[in-house]
Amino acid sequence: MANSASILHDGLPPVRGTLTPNRLLADLTWLRVGGPADVLFQPADTDDLADFLAALDPSIPVFPMGVGSNLIVRDGGLRAVVIRLGRGFNGIEIADAQVTAGAAALDAHVARKAAQAGLDLTFLRTIPGSIGGALKMNAGCYGSYMADHFVSAEAVLRDGSQVTLTPDDIAFAYRHTNLLEAAVITSVTLRAEPGDPASLEARMEDQLAKRDATQPTKDRSAGSTFRNPAGFSSTGAADDTHDLKAWKVIDEAGLRGARLGGAQMSEKHPNFLLNADNATAAELESLGELVRKKVFQHSGIELEWEIMRVGEPAGDGTPD
Repeated sequence: MANSASILHDGLPPVRGTLTPNRLLADLTWLRVGGPADVLFQPADTDDLADFLAALDPSIPVFPMGVGSNLIVRDGGLRAVVIRLGRGFNGIEIADAQVTAGAAALDAHVARKAAQAGLDLTFLRTIPGSIGGALKMNAGCYGSYMADHFVSAEAVLRDGSQVTLTPDDIAFAYRHTNLLEAAVITSVTLRAEPGDPASLEARMEDQLAKRDATQPTKDRSAGSTFRNPAGFSSTGAADDTHDLKAWKVIDEAGLRGARLGGAQMSEKHPNFLLNADNATAAELESLGELVRKKVFQHSGIELEWEIMRVGEPAGDGTPD
């Protein structure tokens, strides 16, 4: 893997966007942790992105980053070119029963814009992050997932080629797809059922109220920390079972509110990992691993991370 010195020494292809060397990533993640990226690239548009990747030395790794809502960047940072899409990639267009959103468009904005047009993508309203990330992780809520609405996506691959992806190209699973890490999603088209705009807006307001009542929305978190062992999201239905929800098995293992340094499992919702007091990435990841260990000891259930962890630890240390 190329290191920071070699990436900067060898030079990078010319761009119309912005290249920033040694860019600290902590302020670009919701958990506010993380060391520097060797280079942060913010492309002007899709052609700028494609031309850059086509000309970039193939040995230099790239990491597409959304709004950092579901991400721990380790304290040593990322030895890569981090690609972050901005204003040129956040448009939302609606035609008939389809919504096409730039990958940087926030999930909540897509839900609201669709509802105004009488289209039901309300499941996105309470999902943190952007549409590109939502596709890559097959985000879902209230029993609906991206896979249920996916029509196509535009993407730029590591070699700079621009491709259109269809459902046949993507293996959707619970909180997972087979999309390559280096593939940069630039836009996503979703289909939606029609609905009354006022009713859709009322449903989203109800969802927000329920979320605020049950989740630590005012604290620094990255959303759900672990996937539900049951293999499905909350359906929102009255008969929804909580027996194999991640928060339930964490709570039963006595880990609600557990702390390690500045990291804490939320008292309000024990599947939310919080930066409660200037935590390091190592403290957050170590607390998560401690929770996984203790839950397995208590119930035999092996929790799987939903938060992505990337980069290198500070110094020579590794998370416990």
